[in-house]
Amino acid sequence: MKQQIPDMTKEIAEENQARAIVYNFLSSLFAKEVNTDLVEQLTSKEGQRFLSSLSLEAKLAAPIDDINTKLTQLNSEESLLELAADFCGLFLVDGRTSVSLYAGQYIANEPSDVISGNNKADKIQIFGELHQQMTEFLTNSNMQIHSDFPEPADHLAVILAYLGHLCLSTSVDNQINFIETYLMTWLADFTQQVKKHDAGHFYAAVAELTFEWVKLEVND
Repeated sequence: MKQQIPDMTKEIAEENQARAIVYNFLSSLFAKEVNTDLVEQLTSKEGQRFLSSLSLEAKLAAPIDDINTKLTQLNSEESLLELAADFCGLFLVDGRTSVSLYAGQYIANEPSDVISGNNKADKIQIFGELHQQMTEFLTNSNMQIHSDFPEPADHLAVILAYLGHLCLSTSVDNQINFIETYLMTWLADFTQQVKKHDAGHFYAAVAELTFEWVKLEVND
C-alpha cells in the first residue's frame, strides 16, 4: 500500500497567505483613520473569526481584546470622530504627544521620545536613507505607493504592506531578515511611545498587537 504524503507546499502557501492578510490588516490601521467600512468589516462574522484566530495566540489575546472592546464602542459618528482625533493627535500633527510613524527617525536618532515634526531637519530625516531603501525595494517588486497616500516609503504602513508582499514572494529567511533589519530595530520604542501618549488606548493596542506579532514571526 502506497503511503500518502501530505501536500506541504499547499499548507505552506496557505500559511503565507494568512500571514500576508495579518500584515495588510495591521498596515491598514496605521495608514489612515478607522472609518465605518472598516468597523463593519471587523465586527462582521468573518472579521470576528479573523480576530479570534489571532487571539488564540496567548501573546496576542490582550491587544485583540482591547481592540474588540473599542470596536463595540464605535457605534456613532461622534465615536468615530473621537478615534480619528486620536489618530491625528498621535501621528499627523506636531506636538509633545505625537509619535513618528517613520522608521528613519528611530534608527538614526536616540531611541526615546521620537516625534514627528515639520521643520527642515525633520523633513530631511523623514526622506532619508531608509526612505530611499524602501523606495528601491518597492520598485524592484513592481510596487508603488498610491497617490492618495503621500507619505515617505519608510512609513510603518508601507513597511507592513511590503511584508505582506514578501510573505507571498520570497523565502521565510528573507522575510525574517527584513523584519530584523527594518522593524525590530525600532518597533519596541515606537510601541512604548504610542502606549505613553494614546489616551484612547486603541492605537496602543494596535501597536502592541503589531509588536507582539512581529516578535512571534522572528522567534517561531
